[in-house]
Amino acid sequence: MNIAIGTMNKAKTEAVEVIARQYFEDAIFTHVKAASEVSDQPISNEETRLGAINRAKNAMNTTGAQFAFGLEGGVTEIDDEMYVCNWGALTVSDGTIFTAAGAQIILPKEIAQEIRGGGELGPIMEQYTKRRDIRQGAGAVGIFTQGLVSRQMMFEHIVSLLVGQYLFTFSQK
Repeated sequence: MNIAIGTMNKAKTEAVEVIARQYFEDAIFTHVKAASEVSDQPISNEETRLGAINRAKNAMNTTGAQFAFGLEGGVTEIDDEMYVCNWGALTVSDGTIFTAAGAQIILPKEIAQEIRGGGELGPIMEQYTKRRDIRQGAGAVGIFTQGLVSRQMMFEHIVSLLVGQYLFTFSQK
């Protein structure tokens, strides 16, 4: 089974591979840089979800794979608090699209303020932590949960939801 992953980000590609291998033993993965067609810093659940869908569709179109995953991180505001939000999409070669969201966590006010000022979470986190490549590893969620939940773990949960929806839907046919 050919599975496309619409990103080169290590936390995201590892999440897809770890979960997909549990259900599709013959999986062959192709990582492609797929456009999200949303802003560099999505600022709502809707925009973040759309970015995930676009990445999955673009990965499918680029590779012709049987499955394509798109994963997107963003932020959303609820009651004057800014939360990290994460979305995923799975496109199937027959045109079916599944979507799922992950857990959300409040960002510290100083981080939220910089994002509201036009900044992007990844570079802001690198400046905040004085560490590089936060997006490839722990992510903001890993930093703000003291490592109890990593970015990869967050996306593994989303990929599990996507694969679960696929398995349920196609078991009903």
